[in-house]
Amino acid sequence: MVSIRGPVGSLAHDDARTAVSELYSRHWAGLVRLAVLVVNDWPAAEDAVQEAFTDLYRHWPLRDNDKALGWLRTTVVNRCRSVLRRRRTAQLYTPPHEEPHDSAESTAVLGEDRLQVRRALQALPARSREVLVLRYYLDLPFDEIAQILGISPSTARATASRGLTALTQKLEEVR
Repeated sequence: MVSIRGPVGSLAHDDARTAVSELYSRHWAGLVRLAVLVVNDWPAAEDAVQEAFTDLYRHWPLRDNDKALGWLRTTVVNRCRSVLRRRRTAQLYTPPHEEPHDSAESTAVLGEDRLQVRRALQALPARSREVLVLRYYLDLPFDEIAQILGISPSTARATASRGLTALTQKLEEVR
């Protein structure tokens, strides 16, 4: 593979590669030990050091190339801090609560029970059905049910009582 580069790009690229390679061979092990002491995890430490060297290569030349080792140490420590922040965030995360899933058999039985209740409810007179749905499905107080249906609260109570009795009888017939 032939690469065509101008003299300036080639020199800068070669200088960066040479300088970073030399720093890498001399200081990689020490920087990894530094990172291990901070994050207490060898693979994460190696990643932090590798990313620091990659950043150094991208930023080469530095304003003062003699301070490259200090720049690397600072970058490694900052990368280690980021690793620790991500860990802390992961530890604090609480996944949303999931209800336990019912078995297929219990879901089928529950579905059948609900179907029986709906059929029995449909067999009731309209006023009884309305009162029971408003009371036990929407959990409304009798005063509000009375207002919605245009009846007195005592009529709503009596209708609910009679409706529950009729619903219970219809469900007992089915079972």
